[in-house]
Amino acid sequence: MDPALLREREIFKKRAMATPTIEKKPKVEMPPPKTDDLSKRKLFRPSGPKLDSSTYKTMAGSSQYRFGVLAKIVKHMKTRHQEGDDHPLGLEEILDETNQLDIGSGVKNWLAAEALVNNPKIEVHPDNKFSFKPVYKIKDGKNLLRLLKQHDLKGLGGILMDDVIESLPHAEKVLKNRASEIIYIIRPIDKKKILFYNDRTANFQIDEEFTKQWRSVAVDAMDDAKIDEYLEKQGIRSMQDHGPKKPLVPKRKKPSNKKRQFKKPRDNEHLADVLETYEDNTLTEEGVSVSSAS
Repeated sequence: MDPALLREREIFKKRAMATPTIEKKPKVEMPPPKTDDLSKRKLFRPSGPKLDSSTYKTMAGSSQYRFGVLAKIVKHMKTRHQEGDDHPLGLEEILDETNQLDIGSGVKNWLAAEALVNNPKIEVHPDNKFSFKPVYKIKDGKNLLRLLKQHDLKGLGGILMDDVIESLPHAEKVLKNRASEIIYIIRPIDKKKILFYNDRTANFQIDEEFTKQWRSVAVDAMDDAKIDEYLEKQGIRSMQDHGPKKPLVPKRKKPSNKKRQFKKPRDNEHLADVLETYEDNTLTEEGVSVSSAS
């Protein structure tokens, strides 16, 4: 072989070795995914719209959010009633005063048709208007004293201070002005104040000696039977049959199971001499009896 050609061949090899080359790798075909995998992927894909402040309120904890709106409304209606502002309001006016105009239409429909209508502290008026419903219908000091007097005359006892404060507008001011006409007693069970009517006609002087004897007798651990027994030993008879008597209800007769026996008709024995028998005789047209043989 020609030495010149061999030399050019060696130069070409060296040049080829110095030049970098990129190899193309064969493509690996992946198997198609199974139908089960596609269904699982679709389940995990988020399909709903993005959350914002309005949609978030109506999603998780929607019932808690609804009752929060209702509680705020009831509290506001109670406060405005205690301040003397008791005219009814529409739903939009209530939401405006409570700064809740951004609630959804579903919550508004729930408030108007169910929540406010069935709430015991809300009174429904015509034209879909609402107001606060207090325990007692009292507007001033005269109404309060009239109510306390009725409770005293009927023996119904006193009235809770909390109910008066809830029902009476400007209650603290009214109670301060009527302090001499009201008696306050603290209930030992829960330390709540009870209001009673101060009936001045029942005030009378009691001998101090009688008061001492009354307070010296301890009857805390005694029932009515033991108190009656103690009074009888001291020669004192306790009052009996006190209190209103129950009307006597007439007893109904029980229906008897025996069958009624019908009486037989009696013979006319007292007319035995007057009556005649006409078994063998017949009457003619003239009323004369003739023998059947003739």
